[in-house]
Amino acid sequence: MKFVLDTSIFVNPEIRDKFGESPTEAMETFLGYAEKLFGQVEFYMPPGIYREVLHFVDDEVVPKLELYIIKKPPNVHDLKIPAFVVYELIDDIRRRIDKGLRVAEKAVRESVIETDNVDKIIQKLRRNYRKALREGIVDSKEDFELILLAKELDATIVSADIGILTWAQKMGIKWIDAATFKAVLEGLVEKVGEKNL
Repeated sequence: MKFVLDTSIFVNPEIRDKFGESPTEAMETFLGYAEKLFGQVEFYMPPGIYREVLHFVDDEVVPKLELYIIKKPPNVHDLKIPAFVVYELIDDIRRRIDKGLRVAEKAVRESVIETDNVDKIIQKLRRNYRKALREGIVDSKEDFELILLAKELDATIVSADIGILTWAQKMGIKWIDAATFKAVLEGLVEKVGEKNL
Protein backbone atom coordinates (compact mmCIF):
# COMPACT_ATOMS: atom_id res chain seq x y z
CA MET A 1 0.00 0.00 0.00
CA LYS A 2 1.33 3.43 -0.98
CA PHE A 3 0.31 6.91 0.16
CA VAL A 4 1.40 10.26 -1.27
CA LEU A 5 1.21 12.86 1.50
CA ASP A 6 0.34 16.55 1.26
CA THR A 7 1.57 19.31 3.55
CA SER A 8 -2.01 20.02 4.69
CA ILE A 9 -1.96 16.94 6.95
CA PHE A 10 0.62 18.61 9.17
CA VAL A 11 -0.08 22.34 8.82
CA ASN A 12 -3.84 22.78 8.32
CA PRO A 13 -4.97 23.48 11.92
CA GLU A 14 -8.30 21.63 11.58
CA ILE A 15 -6.57 18.49 10.28
CA ARG A 16 -3.33 18.73 12.22
CA ASP A 17 -5.16 18.82 15.57
CA LYS A 18 -6.00 15.13 15.14
CA PHE A 19 -2.26 14.41 15.22
CA GLY A 20 -0.95 17.19 17.49
CA GLU A 21 -1.06 20.84 18.46
CA SER A 22 1.90 21.94 16.32
CA PRO A 23 3.23 20.78 12.94
CA THR A 24 6.18 19.13 14.72
CA GLU A 25 3.91 17.29 17.15
CA ALA A 26 1.63 16.22 14.29
CA MET A 27 4.62 14.91 12.34
CA GLU A 28 5.95 13.03 15.36
CA THR A 29 2.56 11.34 15.86
CA PHE A 30 2.40 10.42 12.18
CA LEU A 31 5.96 9.04 12.29
CA GLY A 32 4.91 6.81 15.19
CA TYR A 33 2.31 5.23 12.90
CA ALA A 34 4.81 5.05 10.01
CA GLU A 35 7.25 3.20 12.25
CA LYS A 36 4.61 0.59 13.17
CA LEU A 37 3.69 0.18 9.48
CA PHE A 38 7.27 0.07 8.20
CA GLY A 39 7.69 -2.62 5.55
CA GLN A 40 3.92 -2.89 5.05
CA VAL A 41 3.01 0.63 3.89
CA GLU A 42 5.06 3.19 1.95
CA PHE A 43 4.72 6.95 2.42
CA TYR A 44 5.87 9.29 -0.35
CA MET A 45 6.29 13.02 -0.84
CA PRO A 46 7.40 14.84 -3.95
CA PRO A 47 10.46 17.05 -3.24
CA GLY A 48 8.45 20.30 -3.32
CA ILE A 49 6.00 19.06 -0.69
CA TYR A 50 8.88 17.69 1.40
CA ARG A 51 10.60 21.11 1.34
CA GLU A 52 7.31 22.76 2.39
CA VAL A 53 6.99 20.39 5.35
CA LEU A 54 10.58 21.12 6.46
CA HIS A 55 9.65 24.80 6.86
CA PHE A 56 7.07 23.87 9.51
CA VAL A 57 8.70 21.11 11.58
CA ASP A 58 11.62 21.26 14.01
CA ASP A 59 15.01 19.92 12.91
CA GLU A 60 15.02 17.06 15.44
CA VAL A 61 12.19 15.37 13.50
CA VAL A 62 14.09 15.35 10.18
CA PRO A 63 16.18 12.15 10.68
CA LYS A 64 13.04 10.09 11.38
CA LEU A 65 11.26 11.83 8.53
CA GLU A 66 14.12 10.79 6.22
CA LEU A 67 13.73 7.21 7.39
CA TYR A 68 9.98 6.81 6.87
CA ILE A 69 9.07 9.18 4.04
CA ILE A 70 10.30 8.41 0.54
CA LYS A 71 11.11 11.54 -1.46
CA LYS A 72 10.40 10.97 -5.13
CA PRO A 73 9.66 13.37 -7.97
CA PRO A 74 7.11 12.26 -10.55
CA ASN A 75 8.53 11.08 -13.86
CA VAL A 76 7.30 14.11 -15.82
CA HIS A 77 9.02 12.98 -19.04
CA ASP A 78 7.21 9.65 -19.43
CA LEU A 79 3.93 10.22 -17.61
CA LYS A 80 1.01 10.85 -19.96
CA ILE A 81 -2.00 12.96 -19.09
CA PRO A 82 -5.28 12.54 -21.01
CA ALA A 83 -6.23 15.52 -23.19
CA PHE A 84 -9.56 15.87 -21.38
CA VAL A 85 -7.61 17.02 -18.29
CA VAL A 86 -6.19 19.96 -20.23
CA TYR A 87 -9.65 20.78 -21.64
CA GLU A 88 -11.15 20.67 -18.13
CA LEU A 89 -8.35 22.85 -16.78
CA ILE A 90 -8.83 25.47 -19.52
CA ASP A 91 -12.60 25.49 -18.91
CA ASP A 92 -12.09 25.82 -15.16
CA ILE A 93 -9.61 28.68 -15.55
CA ARG A 94 -11.94 30.56 -17.89
CA ARG A 95 -14.86 30.18 -15.41
CA ARG A 96 -12.65 31.39 -12.58
CA ILE A 97 -11.45 34.44 -14.53
CA ASP A 98 -15.08 35.38 -15.27
CA LYS A 99 -15.97 34.86 -11.61
CA GLY A 100 -13.01 37.03 -10.54
CA LEU A 101 -14.12 39.75 -12.95
CA ARG A 102 -17.61 39.76 -11.39
CA VAL A 103 -16.05 40.02 -7.90
CA ALA A 104 -13.97 43.01 -9.05
CA GLU A 105 -16.97 44.70 -10.69
CA LYS A 106 -18.97 44.34 -7.47
CA ALA A 107 -16.13 45.89 -5.46
CA VAL A 108 -15.95 48.86 -7.84
CA ARG A 109 -19.69 49.44 -7.49
CA GLU A 110 -19.42 49.27 -3.69
CA SER A 111 -16.49 51.73 -3.67
CA VAL A 112 -18.50 54.27 -5.68
CA ILE A 113 -21.30 54.09 -3.12
CA GLU A 114 -19.12 53.89 0.02
CA THR A 115 -16.13 56.12 -0.70
CA ASP A 116 -15.10 56.26 2.98
CA ASN A 117 -14.69 52.44 3.25
CA VAL A 118 -12.25 51.91 0.37
CA ASP A 119 -9.70 49.96 2.47
CA LYS A 120 -12.35 47.55 3.73
CA ILE A 121 -13.70 47.12 0.21
CA ILE A 122 -10.20 46.34 -1.09
CA GLN A 123 -9.70 43.73 1.66
CA LYS A 124 -13.05 42.16 0.80
CA LEU A 125 -12.16 42.24 -2.91
CA ARG A 126 -8.86 40.46 -2.27
CA ARG A 127 -10.49 37.79 -0.10
CA ASN A 128 -13.34 37.13 -2.57
CA TYR A 129 -11.07 37.32 -5.61
CA ARG A 130 -8.63 34.80 -4.08
CA LYS A 131 -11.56 32.51 -3.23
CA ALA A 132 -12.99 32.78 -6.76
CA LEU A 133 -9.69 32.07 -8.49
CA ARG A 134 -7.84 29.68 -6.19
CA GLU A 135 -10.28 27.59 -4.18
CA GLY A 136 -10.78 24.10 -5.58
CA ILE A 137 -8.01 24.32 -8.18
CA VAL A 138 -4.50 22.93 -8.39
CA ASP A 139 -2.65 26.20 -8.05
CA SER A 140 0.99 25.24 -7.52
CA LYS A 141 3.69 23.01 -9.00
CA GLU A 142 3.83 21.18 -5.67
CA ASP A 143 0.13 20.28 -5.88
CA PHE A 144 0.56 19.09 -9.47
CA GLU A 145 3.61 17.01 -8.52
CA LEU A 146 1.56 15.34 -5.79
CA ILE A 147 -1.12 14.34 -8.28
CA LEU A 148 1.37 13.15 -10.90
CA LEU A 149 3.33 11.09 -8.37
CA ALA A 150 0.18 9.38 -7.10
CA LYS A 151 -0.84 8.62 -10.70
CA GLU A 152 2.60 7.22 -11.50
CA LEU A 153 2.76 5.02 -8.38
CA ASP A 154 -0.93 4.06 -8.41
CA ALA A 155 -0.89 5.38 -4.84
CA THR A 156 -3.51 7.05 -2.66
CA ILE A 157 -3.31 10.82 -2.20
CA VAL A 158 -3.85 12.14 1.33
CA SER A 159 -4.78 15.82 1.40
CA ALA A 160 -7.22 18.37 2.78
CA ASP A 161 -6.84 20.56 -0.33
CA ILE A 162 -10.12 20.58 -2.26
CA GLY A 163 -8.34 21.32 -5.54
CA ILE A 164 -6.04 18.32 -5.17
CA LEU A 165 -8.89 15.99 -4.22
CA THR A 166 -11.10 17.28 -7.06
CA TRP A 167 -8.39 16.69 -9.66
CA ALA A 168 -7.51 13.31 -8.16
CA GLN A 169 -11.13 12.27 -8.74
CA LYS A 170 -11.10 13.62 -12.31
CA MET A 171 -7.94 11.63 -13.06
CA GLY A 172 -9.09 8.39 -11.42
CA ILE A 173 -6.58 8.59 -8.56
CA LYS A 174 -7.41 7.07 -5.17
CA TRP A 175 -7.63 9.63 -2.39
CA ILE A 176 -8.32 10.01 1.30
CA ASP A 177 -9.47 13.24 2.91
CA ALA A 178 -6.78 14.15 5.43
CA ALA A 179 -9.50 14.58 8.07
CA THR A 180 -9.91 10.78 8.19
CA PHE A 181 -6.24 9.84 7.76
CA LYS A 182 -5.47 9.23 11.43
CA ALA A 183 -8.37 6.75 11.67
CA VAL A 184 -7.09 5.03 8.51
CA LEU A 185 -3.61 4.73 10.03
CA GLU A 186 -5.06 3.31 13.26
CA GLY A 187 -6.98 0.73 11.23
CA LEU A 188 -3.86 -0.24 9.29
CA VAL A 189 -1.79 -0.59 12.48
CA GLU A 190 -4.51 -2.82 13.93
CA LYS A 191 -4.62 -4.94 10.76
CA VAL A 192 -0.82 -5.30 10.68
CA GLY A 193 -0.86 -6.26 14.40
CA GLU A 194 -3.44 -8.99 13.72
CA LYS A 195 -1.28 -10.44 10.93
CA ASN A 196 1.71 -10.62 13.27
CA LEU A 197 -0.17 -12.62 15.94
